[in-house]
This record gives sequence, structure tokens and C-alpha cells, in this order.
Amino acid sequence: MLAAMSEQAHQTRQRRRGEELEVALLEAAWQELVEVGFARLTMESVAARAKTGVAVLYRRWPNKDDLVLAAIRHHGTAHPVATPDTGSLRGDMIALLSSAVGTRVSFAAIVGAAFSGLLASTGLTPAQVREKLMADRPLRSAQVFTRAHERGEIDLDRIPPAVLAMPFDLMRHDMLMTYEPIPSERVLAIVDDLFMPLVATSHPG
Repeated sequence: MLAAMSEQAHQTRQRRRGEELEVALLEAAWQELVEVGFARLTMESVAARAKTGVAVLYRRWPNKDDLVLAAIRHHGTAHPVATPDTGSLRGDMIALLSSAVGTRVSFAAIVGAAFSGLLASTGLTPAQVREKLMADRPLRSAQVFTRAHERGEIDLDRIPPAVLAMPFDLMRHDMLMTYEPIPSERVLAIVDDLFMPLVATSHPG
């Protein structure tokens, strides 16, 4: 019986290759991060969860830090916030931020808990860790802004990048400070009191 189970596990390891294997490893790393946290996560524990050898991990990521960063990036990319299309910039921004509130709070809590461990382990600055986490991630907001530009609501050539990033930076800050859903009135305040007046001043009309 044990021999049969061992053979089945061996065949499972043998069948996974390339992207399929990498996804399985990243998902195992994410689950370890969720369940035990950054400090207790090890290359060995991830390999055991993924039912593979630890050498398979080291061939892709030289250390735990790189594996955790890759796992966070993968989870964020694999579970994107839907891009709304309400017909107006204001409506799209409210929908986009509200959707992020519902789906990103637990993600922010897990990443926030891992952040201090990554800072201590890698020796990087907070800005450098954030850059690594955000690298190559598609921005759903870019579609929202492009459509608003095409409708003539805003002029992207005149709006500073910091203004476009501001609503999302504020949301991330709030989520990381509280680890709780952001109230709807806060979403409206960010959009109506801060963001929309700023983009309006950059429009030639």
C-alpha cells in the first residue's frame, strides 16, 4: 500500500513540468505564507507542500526571499481585480476601488505581515521591496484611464503620474494600517474630494 502511494506521488512529480510545475510551487509557497507566515516558511516546507524535492525550488529561486516575492506577485496576478466599464471615469474609479476593498484586504494583510520579514531578510528599502512586488503586474487602472482619455474626460498627457497613482496608494495605505475593509464613504471621499478635482484641473477644457 505504502509502495503504491509512493509510486503515485513519484508519478505526480514526474508529470509536472515547466509552467505547470512553477505555478504549483508558487501556490504552495503562498499557502505556506498564509498558514505559517514569513518567519516559519522554509524552502523545505514549501517543497513538502508541493510534493517535490527542495532542489526543484532552488533551481528556480536561489533563496526564500526570492521565492516569497515571486509567490506574492503570482497570487496578485492570478487573482486580479476586475476592470469596470461604467461609462464614466468617476463611476469606474468608484467601482474599481470598491472591488479592491472586497478582494484585497486579506491579500494586503498577508503581504503586510510578510513585508517586515522581507525588509529584514533582504536588506532592501521599503520602496525597493514594493518595486519587486509590483514588477510586471498589469495595471487595471491603465484601461480605465485610457478609456476616460478617449472619451475626452481627461488629458493623460497633462496629468502627473503621482495623481493617477494617488487613489490606489491611499487605499493600500488604509488597508495596511487597519487590515479591514475600507468604508464606502472613504472610497467616495478619495474619488470625489481628492482624485476628480485633481484630474479636472489637468484638463484643458
